[in-house]
Amino acid sequence: MLGDMFSKLNEARKKIEESKKRLNETIVEVTMGDNEDIRIVATGNKTIKSIEISDAFYQKSGKKELEELVLTAVNMALDEAAAKGELIMKDVTKDMLPNFPGLV
Repeated sequence: MLGDMFSKLNEARKKIEESKKRLNETIVEVTMGDNEDIRIVATGNKTIKSIEISDAFYQKSGKKELEELVLTAVNMALDEAAAKGELIMKDVTKDMLPNFPGLV
């Protein structure tokens, strides 16, 4: 019985490590503005990888407008990353946890 428990814990640890890797490899891109002036790239682990601002938008926009658009784009990217991450984690944990409603 104890050996079976350790085996299941080992399996769970491997699945968690696998899910972390999958989340790091999951890329989310969000663009904002009329001409996709701002582009945010994030991972499923909710890490911002890059922020790109077009030269044209940077030159024509004011500081306040730029800050608001970047903030909105970053939040959208993090929301999308969280949603994708949740799907990946549900897939990983579905076999590890009992089928309790609302748990997974």
